[in-house]
Amino acid sequence: MFLRVRCLTLALAAALLVPTTAFGSTILIAQLTTSQEPGNIVPTLSAASGGGLRPVPFGSATFVLSDDMTSLSFVATIFNIDVTGTQTPDTNDNLTAAHIHAGNAIPPATNPVVWGFFGNPFNDTTPNDSPNPQHVVPFATGVGGTFSGKWDAPEGNGTTLTAQLDNILNNRAYINFHTVQFGGGEIRGLITPMPEPTTVGLVGVGVLGLIWRRSRKLASRK
Repeated sequence: MFLRVRCLTLALAAALLVPTTAFGSTILIAQLTTSQEPGNIVPTLSAASGGGLRPVPFGSATFVLSDDMTSLSFVATIFNIDVTGTQTPDTNDNLTAAHIHAGNAIPPATNPVVWGFFGNPFNDTTPNDSPNPQHVVPFATGVGGTFSGKWDAPEGNGTTLTAQLDNILNNRAYINFHTVQFGGGEIRGLITPMPEPTTVGLVGVGVLGLIWRRSRKLASRK
């Protein structure tokens, strides 16, 4: 028992060596899945060529909101969606548009497009922070690609970043990728704040305290 407590204590102590000061910027994340789209679309992911069901797409995204809250940078990687129209012979999996949606509705309800970064609308214009006009670097092999860009304060699809901050920071925003087969969206991911390092540190300190007290009780029983 003492060895188990000691090993767990050392493991948590090592984890606490990670800096516990919060970043100046706010980091948000999203895991993109078909299940977050309204309705279950997986059984109908058909290949236009009649070749049966196509592979289920998925992806992930990371967002960084600047410390002055005037820009939102992002990187997203998606798999099993054709981002060029030439990665597969199929057409149903072709990407047609990609956006950030936000509003008063709580997902999985649908919110309007507030910033587009692929297809229409394209709102990264002041300035265009994309490495290329469509924000995407296709995979060298395989199906999918990596997207990046920055939502600057003046930009937006009939709105602004400032106007959408409350929705973005309170789980009412999502990133959505639209395809030929699913014009309303094939994969989406709820945008949620990443837990701050300070939270992890405080939890670790609390657990270490409990372990220390338990080890003292065990020692007193000997």
